[in-house]
Amino acid sequence: MTFKRPYGAGLAALAVGMFAATAAYAEPTVNKGDNAWMLTSTVLVLLMTIPGLALFYGGLVRSKNMLSVLMQVFYTVCVVTVIWAVYGYSLAFTGGSDFIGGFSKAFMMGVTTDSKAATFSVDANISELIYMCFQMTFAAITPALIVGAFAERMKFAAIALFIPLWVTLIYFPIAHMVWYWPGPDAIQDAAKALAAAGDAAAKTAAQAKLDEINADAGWIFKKGAIDFAGGTVVHINAGIAGLVGALLIGKRVGYGKELMAPHSLTMSMIGASLLWVGWFGFNAGSNLEANGGAALAMTNSFVATAAAALSWMFAEWIVKGHPSVLGVISGAVAGLVAVTPAAGFAGVMGAIVLGLVVGVVCLFFCTVVKNALGYDDSLDVFGVHCIGGIVGALGTGILVNPALGGAGIIDYTAIPPKVADYDFAAQMTSQLWGVCTTLVWSGIGSAILYKVVDVIVGLRANVETEREGLDITEHTERAYNM
Repeated sequence: MTFKRPYGAGLAALAVGMFAATAAYAEPTVNKGDNAWMLTSTVLVLLMTIPGLALFYGGLVRSKNMLSVLMQVFYTVCVVTVIWAVYGYSLAFTGGSDFIGGFSKAFMMGVTTDSKAATFSVDANISELIYMCFQMTFAAITPALIVGAFAERMKFAAIALFIPLWVTLIYFPIAHMVWYWPGPDAIQDAAKALAAAGDAAAKTAAQAKLDEINADAGWIFKKGAIDFAGGTVVHINAGIAGLVGALLIGKRVGYGKELMAPHSLTMSMIGASLLWVGWFGFNAGSNLEANGGAALAMTNSFVATAAAALSWMFAEWIVKGHPSVLGVISGAVAGLVAVTPAAGFAGVMGAIVLGLVVGVVCLFFCTVVKNALGYDDSLDVFGVHCIGGIVGALGTGILVNPALGGAGIIDYTAIPPKVADYDFAAQMTSQLWGVCTTLVWSGIGSAILYKVVDVIVGLRANVETEREGLDITEHTERAYNM
């Protein structure tokens, strides 16, 4: 790099310019503690899916379909993991357009043990391979959530085809639109260069560079929507896809006429507990650093979950006359879903309120609305994940307000970065953009993919297969041989 003295500038201005240029090209550092925390968080998110989600879902179906659910979840993790490494990470987390990335990191090109990924603090990076693996676990659990909506009646061949198509055409674009951005280092460097510009021409060029960097982000991100750990990307995305699938595939044979009680609430209780434990990696890990932000996300994941579990339990107790294990664990999951987008933004008291609200709202959708409309969402993927995600995404827009104890939103163009002024109307408009875009993209896109899969291999098992159970007919195995 060469330095030229700006025309008309004095020695002091030259010194400032050289300092800014040097700072702009300083190599961000990697903190071993942050790396260690992210390694741990990545494993915790995997724990959420296998065995957490698999056992939670498996216990909720009838015993003749237990293995089919375990197989669907385990297969999803495996196939998405390979796809993510081959091209998924590149499509989600490289520049390209507002809606999808490119193939510059396909087959992990350029991603080495020395490459780095930005966090949310200036000059604080983590190893890119760790970030790649962390985001991989998010990509794996999201389509795994969907299978609960049409459990006990979809052919495994259809699942095997649908999951790769869905994660490629629905998940990767949504993840890119919501989470891809240039990072704080690039924005702060450009802002410093603008501040150090000595004349009008230099300022114009520096402003153009800052604008270019800010433009290199996902469409929903540029709309100003905030989603700390996946309210839109994971839960609304999977929840609406699940509802569409349940409607297109149709109801289970005997639905509404035969008892379809969970075969093992013990298994579901274990699964829900593992989900809660793993969710600390999901939420606190999304801070990407082992600092106070992670502590806030962890605390919120405790209190919102507990509040939602109690909210659902007591509401059910009042309405139905008894508290149930199914109700309390469903409420806990609803609380985890709702606090996901808010984990690093809401204050602790705000997270409790969010949990109390979502417990009642999700109970209403899983009982009153579901019964009124008559759809067969086997394991309430829509009622818990989509509705809980919407409550959380919109609630985040309110609870991020520093006046309500929220953390606020950082303005990285300020030197040094600072919390920006809160604008309720603007932030809620941004949150609605995120929610509605996800609902439309995933809802319509998923419907098309279901139809494509139906044409190729057929979606639904036949009546005889369904009555006998998918375990023995699809996999020639039984969950229990006693």
